[in-house]
Amino acid sequence: MRHRLLGLFLLFWFISPMAACTRHEVEIKPVEIKPIHITIDVNVKIDKELDNFFGEIDNAAAKAAESAQ
Repeated sequence: MRHRLLGLFLLFWFISPMAACTRHEVEIKPVEIKPIHITIDVNVKIDKELDNFFGEIDNAAAKAAESAQ
């Protein structure tokens, strides 16, 4: 048991400097930022309101034309 422990210690003792001598390089590439185009259709509510508004004007004009005849 003691010889195995001593063997593991010596193995660690000789291998650990090798691990410390490794070299790691990290390449950092520039980040490319592209514009994002978002189209949101909010005209639906406005179109409905305009239809209602002009519809009332058209109805009033039609009633005026009928009463003029």
